[in-house]
Amino acid sequence: MSEDLKERAVISSDDSREYLTFTLGDEEYGIDILNVQEIRGYDAVTKIANSPDYIKGVINMRGVIVPIIDMRLKFQLGQVEYNQFTVVIILNISGRVIGMVVDGVSDVVALKGEQIRPAPEFGAVLDTAYIDGLATLDERMVIVVDIEKLMTSGDMGLVDRIQNESP
Repeated sequence: MSEDLKERAVISSDDSREYLTFTLGDEEYGIDILNVQEIRGYDAVTKIANSPDYIKGVINMRGVIVPIIDMRLKFQLGQVEYNQFTVVIILNISGRVIGMVVDGVSDVVALKGEQIRPAPEFGAVLDTAYIDGLATLDERMVIVVDIEKLMTSGDMGLVDRIQNESP
């Protein structure tokens, strides 16, 4: 590779961020790879009484109790079917470990800021506060989710907002 190409590659990679893409139903979503701790196959969870339906329960992961969120239920995307492609993405959000169940993991993609378009406003009908935008990759549309904002939202109640604010 010539020096000019190497220099352009370094410059272009500096203004992009990597996202882990995953599927829920027919849609593809992306989250910042820096929040991902690991990816595991779906396994049985211990149910917690009186928890919202999208909180499937908890697992013991090497001595850490991890709440498991079913994103298909959270996003109200219809009936959930667990199969061999169903995975749990283990996230680290503000020092708290959380697992989210998705239909499958696609790949890791690098997106530049200009590739991500703002999410359309839907008013009170749909809360888009946790959607960073929409990106187009080849023929695919990827919904870029601010997973920290989603997991720290009031309705999730999994991570205290105070942890995200500096004193």
